[in-house]
Amino acid sequence: MTLVQMQPRMAHADAHANLANRTVDEAMEAAGPQVCDDMTVEVALAVMASARADHLLVCDEDGVCTGLITRAQLATVRDSAAYTDRTRLRDVLGDRGPFTSPMTTMAEADHAMRYRRLTALPVVDEQGGALGVLALSC
Repeated sequence: MTLVQMQPRMAHADAHANLANRTVDEAMEAAGPQVCDDMTVEVALAVMASARADHLLVCDEDGVCTGLITRAQLATVRDSAAYTDRTRLRDVLGDRGPFTSPMTTMAEADHAMRYRRLTALPVVDEQGGALGVLALSC
């Protein structure tokens, strides 16, 4: 019985050590669908459905990533009293971010995502261009 209890701790310690040594660059997924922030919520939902994606990376007119929006966030906006068919993604996102760098360690990114209760985080380069997405595994 004691041996069984000790194994998960060792596996957890090994997993934590692995996170500390890996960078986001090694674990991120391809950027996936990217849309402009002037797109309406309805069109964004249609893009998500056709791409079979749970999130979209949102960029401004200069190609700088301004955030990530999820299907759940868009559904909440669409169901709100303030929603109109002219509501644009830039109106929904608010401030830019959060983002991470490809050089961030997985341990730091994991901690930040859990603290902020994020399921996905855009990975951007020094100029703000989207490189990929880091998705939190349960």
